[in-house]
Formats: sequence, structure tokens, C-alpha cells
Amino acid sequence: MARTGTGTTRTGAAARRRAPRPIRFALTTAALLAFPAALSPFPVSATPPPDTPASTPTPGPASGPTSAPSPTSAASAPEASAPQPPGPTAAPSQSSGPPTAAPSREPSPPPPPSSSEAGQDAGAGAGVQWVRPVVHPGVRVSQPYGVRGNWAAGHHTGVDLAVPEGTPVRSVGPGTVVFAGWAGAYGKAVTVRMPDGKYTLFAHLSEIHVTTGAVVRPGTWVGLSGNTGRSTGPHLHFEVRAGRGYGSDIDPVRYLAAHGVRLV
Repeated sequence: MARTGTGTTRTGAAARRRAPRPIRFALTTAALLAFPAALSPFPVSATPPPDTPASTPTPGPASGPTSAPSPTSAASAPEASAPQPPGPTAAPSQSSGPPTAAPSREPSPPPPPSSSEAGQDAGAGAGVQWVRPVVHPGVRVSQPYGVRGNWAAGHHTGVDLAVPEGTPVRSVGPGTVVFAGWAGAYGKAVTVRMPDGKYTLFAHLSEIHVTTGAVVRPGTWVGLSGNTGRSTGPHLHFEVRAGRGYGSDIDPVRYLAAHGVRLV
């Protein structure tokens, strides 16, 4: 019996060793929450923490260029401001074509000097531009200086310039009128004393526009050409004298050339 009992006892112990032990699970709150999520095919959404950006996009400024600049950028960028009215423009030239050089011609002679200028000193005439005695498109020399003939001096004492009657006659340089009136064979004539002591004579005039003692300038009208005195046609007799008297004449062409003037 004792063996049997022993055997029985051993058999009971072995049976207890072979019996499976029950599995105990400690079910916690976290386990209960995780267990359905593990079995579900879809993730369980959870509320994100405050510092995590939400998955749903929020409306905001577009990432691409905008159709109009903001007020700040428009004010700072000059090209974005409203167009300004055009400023004043230069007056258009009167000619649409290329500029052309003005025709070279001497200025119009000034009017005759008044009698109040009489007795004034004409000065030395330094730096003053001298001019021709007459300006006319068809002017020509009809009788040169020094030609031999039946004149009292035996030669032509001046140069004759053929121009229509009434052509303005001008003083060639500055000076003082020492004679203005009738001069016999010279007809109506004007004599001007020049700053260098020479005398210029204008003869056969139709009109006289100066008086004795008047101060003249280059280009001052002394009269109008004509055909008075001993003359065969309308012209100006221009003469230069070294002294006041007749017969002291010098070449008028060379005299004017020395002052930068070409007679014709």
C-alpha cells in the first residue's frame, strides 16, 4: 500500500508538473485601447498635440505670383505707380527738313544817323568790320580806277559801280561827314573823313541822307545812288583821297582790301 501510495503520490506530482499553467493577463487601460486598434484595418485618428500642424490645409496667400501688387509694394516701386502726365516738350522746328545754311549776305544798312550825332568823334575804328559801299545783285564795275581820259586829273580818280538809281549807298567804315551837298561835276555828293585820315567820296547821288558833321558807322546810309552831275547813266562814283583836295586820290580797291572788304 505504501508503494502504491507512493506511486500514487508521484503520479499526482508528475501530473501536476505536466498540467499547463493558466496564462494571466494584466489588462490595463492602455492595453484595452491598443487592442482594438491593432485589430482594426484603419488607423485610429488621434487629436494632435497643440504644437503639431493640422493635416487639413488652412486658407492663405497663394504661392504663385499675384495679379496685382500690394499697396506697400506699389508705393515703393516707381514703375507700379500711376503714369505721370508728359512734361513740356521743345517747340517743333519750323522746318521739317535738314537745316540749311543761311545765304551769306551783308546785314541791311542801318537808317541814316540823326543830326544830334554831329560833331561826335568817330574814333579810330579798330576792330570794326567795314562793308561795301553798295550791295546789289547786279552790281558791276563800269569804269575802273586810273583809266586815262579827259578828266581834269588826266585819269579816272575813282571807280564807277553801275547800279539802278535809288540803290542805298553806305559808309564803308566809321568816320565823320565833312561835306554833304552839291559838288559840281560830282553832282550830289558826300565826303567822309576816315579814322586813318583818308577821305571817302560818294558822288552822283539822287538823295543825301546825312549832314555835315554827322558821325557815321560802317553800313550807315549816306544817300541813294543816282545820275546827277556829269554822268552818263545811273551809277555810284566811289573815290578815296589821301587829302581833302582833288587830285590826291588813291586806289579805292586796294584801300578797301586793306580793311578786309572786296569791292565787287
